[in-house]
Formats: sequence, structure tokens, C-alpha cells
Amino acid sequence: MSKQYETVIGLEVHVELSTKTKIFCGCSTAFGAAPNTQTCPVCTGMPGSLPVLNKQVLEYAIAVGLATNCDITRYAKFDRKNYFYPDNPQNYQISQLYLPICRNGGVEIETEQGGKKIVGIHEIHMEEDAGKLIHDEWEECSLVDYNRSGVPLIEIVSEPDMRSAVEVIAYLEKLRLLIQYLGASDCKLQEGSMRADVNLSVREVGAEHFGTRTEMKNLNSFKAITRAIEGETARQIDLIEAGESVVQETRRWDDAKCESYAMRSKEDAQDYRYFPDPDLTPVSVNEKMLEEIRARQPEFRTEKMARYREEFDIPDYDIEIITGEKPLADLFEATVALGAQPKKVSNWIMGETLRLMKEREVDASDLCFSPENMAKLIALADTKKINSSVAKEVFEVMFVENVDPEQYVEEKGLKTVNDEGALKKTIEEVIAANPRSVEDYRSGKEKAIGFLVGQTMKAMKGKADPGAVNEMLRELLQN
Repeated sequence: MSKQYETVIGLEVHVELSTKTKIFCGCSTAFGAAPNTQTCPVCTGMPGSLPVLNKQVLEYAIAVGLATNCDITRYAKFDRKNYFYPDNPQNYQISQLYLPICRNGGVEIETEQGGKKIVGIHEIHMEEDAGKLIHDEWEECSLVDYNRSGVPLIEIVSEPDMRSAVEVIAYLEKLRLLIQYLGASDCKLQEGSMRADVNLSVREVGAEHFGTRTEMKNLNSFKAITRAIEGETARQIDLIEAGESVVQETRRWDDAKCESYAMRSKEDAQDYRYFPDPDLTPVSVNEKMLEEIRARQPEFRTEKMARYREEFDIPDYDIEIITGEKPLADLFEATVALGAQPKKVSNWIMGETLRLMKEREVDASDLCFSPENMAKLIALADTKKINSSVAKEVFEVMFVENVDPEQYVEEKGLKTVNDEGALKKTIEEVIAANPRSVEDYRSGKEKAIGFLVGQTMKAMKGKADPGAVNEMLRELLQN
């Protein structure tokens, strides 16, 4: 009988915070700037430069701690983690080892069986990010960009409470939504503002002790994380089945090849020689500060879903999708607040918005059109000033350029023609030009009316109301 194995997983999640400036200096944190244009003596580690803590970093870290049910450390300190690497200009990283800002929390997730479980959070600490190495294969050299050096991070360290890739993704989704709703980070994995290292071991079902764990790095999407977990689980089981030992090491996942390779052994990992940072004063968190941050906590997804069910007559499926991305929820609520009917707003988000987001690979946080323009477009369609196909055409332009739909419709001459005389004349011409389709309809072939409607819309250059065209066609064909 073959042995049954259980996977044990814990995560270290790094999140870049949405501050405008870095953690210990005033340099910009904007993504995508030219290399080494957002640097100063502090974030490039120049001798004699002194760090000063960005208060917003502390407030975001506490807000995430409260949202994940952590105890907030009232007296926290920063420490130096000493190591040499080319993208680490100081030869140490300022982090928190001994007194992290948050401890002993947890978030609830759904298991594969549909039940609930708590994934414990060991700690959340603040730290600075390192720079970025760019390997130029053509010139056979490595270049360093220090723009990211000093960007504020929180590291969320879970307990080893997850048992499958499904639970890991559920936990990461929960963290991502909590942090996005707080406004503490956009959590874009593709830009590196949320990164996860996976600590994984395998043991026989029922075993008391954990197996030897490995750490998996270079995971920048939920799909890559899932594949890495499945691949590493299989690799460790194969080793155990072959009578070999799993080596405690850090491994790099290559998602293109769907395999991992060893980076370094944990057994010879260097001693980081942590010690309290002498240039930074301890952080004291009093009750007043905690209460102010607690009072600013937003309505999170679970409460928002419950409120939507109470206030808006839209399906549960729509609610789940819309609240799954905070920018979509903000767009929905702001458009409804301008007088648009909730179901019609939901239809536009669930239909055209999601379609174009997928087609053009646009993230919800990068949508550029305003709720005001969306409300105007819905009103134009509701009052039949434009028909549904014109509304979709206008929305495509609005999606890219955030044009005012009223002005655009006026300038492009897209308003629906409501002249009954002109419409009747056009329909009569279409009937005269298509005797076979007319005969088909009159002999009971209902689909023939669709062709005649299409020909009429074409003749009217799309500016007629299809419903009115259909109605008048049937009326004239009965005579």
C-alpha cells in the first residue's frame, strides 16, 4: 500500500506600500522611472547620511496589522540585517527582527472542502527594499538600478498552516483584498508590489513532526505559485520514495520550464549579525494613534458584499466579481450615486468593462474612465438617444480616452434618428429590395426578420433604434 503524504506550507509575503516617498528618505517611489533617477545619499547608502522614518509607513503597517487581527507592538525597534550584495548599497538592510510592529494575527480562508480555517500570522514587520540588478547578456555585465532601494515594504510571515496550493491562493487573495481596500498597496504581482516566498515541506499523513522544508523564490503570479507548489511537492515526495533526503535550501522557480533549481543551501546560510539600528529611534505607538488608525479602517469586502445585498438589486455573482476588485467597487458605487440604476451599472461592468479589461490586459486599478462619464453613457442609452450598438462603440472610446459620451455622440452624429417618416421610408425601401426575405417571413420563417432589421440598420448607418425598427417592420409586413 502506497504511503499518503501531506504538504505543509508557510508564506513570507512582501508588500510594497503605496507611499509617495521611500521609507527613510524623500525620494519618489513611482514605478517605471528611468534607472537611478529616484535616489539620494540615504537610499544609496552614502557614508554619513541619516535615515528618518516615514510616518505613513508605520500607519499602513499598523492598519494591515489591525485588519489581520494582530497584536500591535507598542514599543518597536529597527535592526540592521548585515549582508553583501551588489543591489544592497549599504551592505545591510534596515528591518525588524526582535520587536516587529505586529504579531500573533490570522485571517480566515475557505478550504477546498468548503469549510473555514484560520491561517495564523506569526508577525508583520517593516523594512526597506533593495535595488534591482539588471543582467545584460549582450554586454555580458550586470547593471544596478537603485530606484527601488529604500521603497517601503511590510513582510507578512504566516504560520505553516496551509496544506495545499488552493489554500495558499485563498490566503493570498484574502491578504491582497484587505491591503487593497486599505489603500496600503496596489498588490500588483506583475510589478513586484506583492511577492511571495513559499516555505514547503512534505510529511506522511499523521506524522507528528514537519519534514525538511525548502524555500521557493521568484514567484510573480498566482498561477506560478500554484505550479511551484505542485512541482516542489512532487519533487520532495519522489526523493522520499527513493530513500533520499530533502535538503534544506532556497530554490528558484523557473515558470517557463516548470521546474526549480537550488540557489543556496540553508545550512551554510550566512549569519546576518542583526543588531539594533543606531541611527533610528524606537517606535512608540500610543492608544490615541491606534484609535485614529482604527477609526480610518474602511468597509472591507465581506461587509461591502452584505451591504450590496441589502441595498442593490443585483445578483450575488455580480456582487462577488465587483467587490473582488476595489476599483470596480468604487466605480460601481460612484456611478450609482450619480443616479444610474444599480443593475444597469452592474451590467456595464460585468459585460463591456470586464471584456475590454481582458482583451487589452488592463488592471482594474488602471481604468481611466470616470463614473460621471459612465453615468452619462447609461443615461444616453436609457433615453434611447443612442442605441445599444452605438453605446458599445462609444464605451470602447471612453474606455481608452475617457471622452465625454454626450459630446462625443454630438460631434460624431451618432444620435438615434427618431424621425418616423424617414424610418418608414427606409424600411419600405428595404422591403422592396428584399422580396425573398419578405416571402420567407410571411411563410413563417421568423429568422428572416433579423436580416431585414440588419439591412434597415445598415441603411440608417446604425442610428435607428433596433426595437423601433423591428416593430415597424412587423407592422408593415402584415399589411
